[in-house]
Amino acid sequence: MIERTFVKEHIKEFLIDEYFKKELSRAGYSHCYIRKTPIGTKIIIYAEKPGFVIGRRGSRIRELTETLAKEFGVEKPQIDVKPVENPDLDAQVVAQKVAQSLERGMHFRRVGHTAVRRVMNAGAKGVIVIISGKLTGERARTEKFMAGYMKHCGEPAEELVDKGRAIAKTKPGVIGVTVKIMRPDVLLPDEIIIKDTEVEHVVEEE
Repeated sequence: MIERTFVKEHIKEFLIDEYFKKELSRAGYSHCYIRKTPIGTKIIIYAEKPGFVIGRRGSRIRELTETLAKEFGVEKPQIDVKPVENPDLDAQVVAQKVAQSLERGMHFRRVGHTAVRRVMNAGAKGVIVIISGKLTGERARTEKFMAGYMKHCGEPAEELVDKGRAIAKTKPGVIGVTVKIMRPDVLLPDEIIIKDTEVEHVVEEE
C-alpha cells in the first residue's frame, strides 16, 4: 500500500514537471522541487526568466496555483520562483533554446555548434547536443554535436551528468533535442586532488 502511494506521488511530480515544461518554455524553465509542509505543498520553480513565471502583478502565479490544485490535486500549493544561476550550464534551458531556434527556422548545424560553444565558454567540462528528426529531407536522422569530456555509462553518467530534453515543432515534423552537460564543479571518481600540506620540522635540542 505504501509503495502504491510513493508511485502515485512520483507520477504526479512527473506530470507537474511536464506541465511546467510546456507552459513555461518561454520563461526558460529548468526544473522544480516539490515538498510537502504542515501548511501545504511548497513548489520551487527554477527558471531563466522569473518575471515570465510570475506574470503581471502575479497573474501567472495565480493561474499556475489554480491549475495545480484543480487538475493535479495538489493540496494548498505555494509557488516560489528562483532564477537559474547560469543558464548556459543548465541542460534543460539549453535544450529549450535549441528547440526554439529550430522552430524559428535556423539551420540545425548552426544551432548545434552555437549551443556547444556557449556551454563550453561557460566553463563546462563537456557537452553533447543531439538533434533527431527530419532535419533536411524526408528521412529522419540524428546529428550529434559535442565537445570536451563526457561520461556515457555507469553511475557517474546517471548522477553527475545533467540532462535536458525538448521538442521543436517544425513544418517537416517534430524534432527531438537532447542535451547532456558535465558542469565544471563535477568531481569524477577517477579524479585525484593533491592538497598541499605544510610539514613541520621539529629540531630536537641536545
